[in-house]
Amino acid sequence: MLSRVASNIYWMARYIERAENTARLINVNTHLLLDLPKKMTFGWEPLIAITGSEEGFWRKEQAADEYNVTRYLLVDEENPSSVLSALSAARENMRTTRDIVPSGAWEQLNDLHLYVKHNVNSALNKRTRYDFLKHVIESSQLISGLVAGTMSRGEGYNFMRMGSYLERADMTTRILDVRSANLLPKQVQEEEGALSLSPFDNIQWMSVLKSLSGYQMYRHHVRSRVRGPDVLRFLLQDTEFPRAFSFCLGTVERCLSSLPKNDAPLRQVARVNRLVQSGDVYKLAYTGLHDFMDELQLGLINVHSQIETAYFGGDQSAVTQTQVA
Repeated sequence: MLSRVASNIYWMARYIERAENTARLINVNTHLLLDLPKKMTFGWEPLIAITGSEEGFWRKEQAADEYNVTRYLLVDEENPSSVLSALSAARENMRTTRDIVPSGAWEQLNDLHLYVKHNVNSALNKRTRYDFLKHVIESSQLISGLVAGTMSRGEGYNFMRMGSYLERADMTTRILDVRSANLLPKQVQEEEGALSLSPFDNIQWMSVLKSLSGYQMYRHHVRSRVRGPDVLRFLLQDTEFPRAFSFCLGTVERCLSSLPKNDAPLRQVARVNRLVQSGDVYKLAYTGLHDFMDELQLGLINVHSQIETAYFGGDQSAVTQTQVA
């Protein structure tokens, strides 16, 4: 496969995943703010940090209120990470690889791009935003389903899967990093050696799970109340949940194993896997989580760099508007 084609497929998948993740993030944040007292909410600014958009956002806006943040993350064409920009980039990358990607996926992506472009008002209106976000999420998942159900398991499929799961792993670390760092101040006190937390603490850990569509599966695996250490173990180290960091990394590893010239990328994946499995979730739930997430994100950047060097050969034809992390 030509390096240009491989790069386009890889980035197409990353952008589709990015659009879905951003839509889900805004949807969950909207519901979270309804569950917390107004005086205790942390607002919309954390979403800017999660998506790594601080510099561009503050260059344009004076306040991180609901309207400004949702507009910037959903439909701002000057923001390369907005849902609209991500879908535009995904569409352009898929357009150049239409002979490889199933035609149904192309049609669905084209329809989704047009829907977002023509429904800006629905995205910004509180009353219609839920339906808008639901359509983006479900359409993105439909594209993934069409690819999974109709695309041959060759090199193109492996590059697409690597792109999707690297992007998904990156979003998991970002949500854990910023969400956990911005949890409500804990009223921590020693009570017989146990930690007594704010009554709203578990609500925010629940929002972390829901941001990744993991609440139901978490309750299936962990049959107790939502706790920080258990959430971290589930979202970082679980190998069965499709949005857990370890599962994503394992998928990338399996895709690489089917490709040539995979020694350097596989070694980097192994390094990151050892790092995440060595994390002490009980300590990280209360201290040091930010630094640990930084290490994981740096590890993902190195995985991407090894993939780029091995397979894309410095090709710059793909629409890659933003940095990996």
